[in-house]
Amino acid sequence: MTNCSENYFRVKVHKNKIISGLITNFKHSKHKAYVKDTLKHQGLRNQLANQIKDKGIANKNVLAAIAKIPRHLFLDSSFENFAYKDQAFPILADQTISQPYTVAYQSQLLEIVPGDKVLEIGTGSGYQTAVLLELKAEVYTIERQNELFKKTKLFLPKLGYRPKYMSFGDGYKGLPEYAPFDKIIVTAGAPYVPKPLLAQLKIGGILVIPVGDTEQVMHLYKRTGAKSFQKHELEDCKFVPMLEKKN
Repeated sequence: MTNCSENYFRVKVHKNKIISGLITNFKHSKHKAYVKDTLKHQGLRNQLANQIKDKGIANKNVLAAIAKIPRHLFLDSSFENFAYKDQAFPILADQTISQPYTVAYQSQLLEIVPGDKVLEIGTGSGYQTAVLLELKAEVYTIERQNELFKKTKLFLPKLGYRPKYMSFGDGYKGLPEYAPFDKIIVTAGAPYVPKPLLAQLKIGGILVIPVGDTEQVMHLYKRTGAKSFQKHELEDCKFVPMLEKKN
């Protein structure tokens, strides 16, 4: 199985100049460039779903979500021709929209069933949030970057995606007022596993989190009792860092 490292798109010719321009364009984008979803986009999504299936994703509901969600709408218009490549791309606030394989991999690990109460740490562009909602989870999500939080909070409902609760806050603290959660997913690399997240997990619940500094290992924790957890170390990963406090 392919590891879940975030493979960033690169332009070979004048790459620094071009990439810089693309990031600048996105910072001023209001998602207005995309006004429709076409049969061509659907075909590209089907190809993407088949590609990540070949990489080891077997959950049919996860694959169906990847094949349904219009990823090009979550990106700046500069990336339209690349939106359905299995790669990560830059978004606001020096963050990224994750590689579709990574999104699918973490989603599969969560073993979501309809109605699961899921806490997402790191809303980002909202693409992972949309996948969780397509899996019929009840989603509570936290984003620490205010600019990104405000943009995504306005954008998701335009596509019909409505999390149960969106918070501008510190992901290390979780959402104790809404705990416990059936599942918790962290979409940034944490130097350690925050104890509040473990505490907010139901017995029988699953936490999926990449742990490490510059590079991470995907960890899965399953709560087996009031003070007991099963820990599994899985694939090597590379995520943007999980930072404390609000920005």
